[in-house]
Amino acid sequence: MVNESDGSVMSYLDYNATAPIRPEAAAAVIEAMQTVGNASSMHQPGRRAAHRVDLARRQLADLLNCSPGEIIFTSGATEANNLALRAAYTAGSPLITSSVEHPAVLETARTVTAERPEDLVLLPVGADGLVDLHALEQVFAARSGGVVSLMAANNETGVLTDLRVAAKAAREAGALLHTDATQMIGRLPVDVSELDVDLLSLSAHKFGGPQGVGALYVRRGTSLPHRPLLVGGGQERGWRAGTLNVAGIIGLGAAADAARRRLGEEAKRVATLRNRLESLLTDALPECRINGRRDQRLPGVSSITFPGVPADAVLAAMPDVAASEGSACASGAPTPSHVLLAMGLTRDDADSTIRFSLGYATTDAEIEYAAQAVVRAVTQVGSALAAADGPR
Repeated sequence: MVNESDGSVMSYLDYNATAPIRPEAAAAVIEAMQTVGNASSMHQPGRRAAHRVDLARRQLADLLNCSPGEIIFTSGATEANNLALRAAYTAGSPLITSSVEHPAVLETARTVTAERPEDLVLLPVGADGLVDLHALEQVFAARSGGVVSLMAANNETGVLTDLRVAAKAAREAGALLHTDATQMIGRLPVDVSELDVDLLSLSAHKFGGPQGVGALYVRRGTSLPHRPLLVGGGQERGWRAGTLNVAGIIGLGAAADAARRRLGEEAKRVATLRNRLESLLTDALPECRINGRRDQRLPGVSSITFPGVPADAVLAAMPDVAASEGSACASGAPTPSHVLLAMGLTRDDADSTIRFSLGYATTDAEIEYAAQAVVRAVTQVGSALAAADGPR
């Protein structure tokens, strides 16, 4: 892709941080911002805004195969995760999640169980990044009820969680199941009925919608107390007060509709590009390692360790390739990826790992360009480190 600020070439491979806005979503947002209307107002402009919000709710519901009335719009998945866990957790009952969840889940879980830390249970993962669901069954052998929160797809490795197995265990124990599906929505089919989840969180900007808007799915009939983070006007059936972000919601709906229509073809094409990138890198740099279960992951995600070569130095040496050391939400953290450490990587290897994430607009040319840039940067940094450690 071309960097609009200076016309330079840029290979953008950081879709897990945020995806480029889809043309359909951008057009919908612009159109919405050129009109006036508070969706809670009863006059004609207000009713027109409410109608557009209803359409977006239906478009997202079509993507998830649920009812529009089961969707609550939020500012994003972080808010949706907070809302879900604060409503679903009851002191004295277990809150079960995994050691590789996004901080938006882990920190919320730690916060709500602060007065009863024994309620919080963190499931381990294997070296392949898969959550140990046998451990979940062991937890329920001793305790029942509560809430389970497991991400549908890991944001660093792309490894998928078998939510159907988790749902079966949760149902038998009388527990609720929440999933942070932020990375899976718009990239693989998500049918909330088949997954049998009670709650699901998502963000629009991960699948080509605008930043700052997301949603929480709450299965109809799920018994949950209203514990809103924001109180006031009672919008979104009392779950989230505040004037609706009409333009953002409309953009979310347009992105959801576009993603649904192209889901199959995009997933296949993106997986092919991801495999091409990995092939080019492993052929040129045979010492590099791909992390996570390779046959059970998102089509566009590749976590690659370049042993002995710090990821931050590699990224600095290839400014024309946008990739990530890990989650963008945890960038700048003084410690390496908690996900990779939980999988058994050493601190040095975790610090030498780069996440490449592709998406709907990734091109063949970007992959070829990025592969050459990565090989060049890894070789350059490795040579510089070797020279620095040489005889003195």
